[in-house]
Amino acid sequence: MDYILKQFDPAIHHRQSIRRKGFDYCRPGLYFITMRTQTFQCLFGEIRSGIMHLNEFGKIVADEWLKTSLIRPYIQLDAYVVMPDHFHGIIVIKPHEIDSLVGATRVGATRVGATRRVAPAGRPHAGRPNGPPPGSIGAIVGQFKMQTTKQINILRYGTTGHFPRRIGDGVWQRNYYDRIIHDEVALRRIREYIINNPAKAANKQRKP
Repeated sequence: MDYILKQFDPAIHHRQSIRRKGFDYCRPGLYFITMRTQTFQCLFGEIRSGIMHLNEFGKIVADEWLKTSLIRPYIQLDAYVVMPDHFHGIIVIKPHEIDSLVGATRVGATRVGATRRVAPAGRPHAGRPNGPPPGSIGAIVGQFKMQTTKQINILRYGTTGHFPRRIGDGVWQRNYYDRIIHDEVALRRIREYIINNPAKAANKQRKP
């Protein structure tokens, strides 16, 4: 399988590193997500000659990301990248009114084989007073971290007995960065940033 490799610019991501108060993250729209590994470990592969080469852990991350839209019919994926110590991706919560922004120019929305896992949609209910609402960006990120951590730990330890108590422990930082994409100009700029990220990272490594 070909992995569309796309990439973390502090100038972009630190503008909105905390969830926006009062904002409904179940709302249809485009969201730019960044997740970093715990203690900034380079777990997912390496950059060589400006190209990201995924190892076994990195392929798990890429495969699981591509499954996101299969288990959630209300989700569409856009550009994404797995980097050595972090991940970037654009999530689209469907919506009729934003179809013109995605479509033919989308990058990286490759389909993979079917899965039996089904993710819930909708709003929180009495049985889940804590945590992000089902169908929200927080719930999507949480399940993605949980699934990738579980699979990576099976490779690491040969058993699920080492599965962390908190989502993402040992693989991902507990939090994540998000940015709401408001228009086509911002979408195009973020796509370009993602696509060019491995090459930019390689250039930074070469500087004295």
